[in-house]
Amino acid sequence: MPTHGRTFPGDPQQLSAARRWTRATLNGHPRSEDAELIVTELGTNAVTHTASGDGAGTFQIRLTVSEQTVTIAVTDRGRTKTGPEVQHPPLDATHGRGLGLVAALADSVTVEGNDFGRTVTAELRVHATLRDSAPCS
Repeated sequence: MPTHGRTFPGDPQQLSAARRWTRATLNGHPRSEDAELIVTELGTNAVTHTASGDGAGTFQIRLTVSEQTVTIAVTDRGRTKTGPEVQHPPLDATHGRGLGLVAALADSVTVEGNDFGRTVTAELRVHATLRDSAPCS
């Protein structure tokens, strides 16, 4: 399975570039829209909650692609005391839903690492109904 990787500056304005890169890399894959949303959520978490969002910070995205799966791994630069976790914010909260959204879209989500950097990996499988309805390339 081919793996594609890119490092982005830890600037919130780079999230749209990460989305565009994901879309171009996946090139019509049946789970490309879900992957774009996941990249946006995980990239936002990296830039907002870790050293990735500091002056010279960066975050890295790796996409591993096959006809059956897309695996998205976003690595931050650490310096946070808590790891990513699904939260249950009040209805009027403006933050705290990102990882829950990722978990709802993905078939599996894992978190690895420590205070020096963490990688959140989401796996999206292509289910038969998506594969059968996907446009032919």
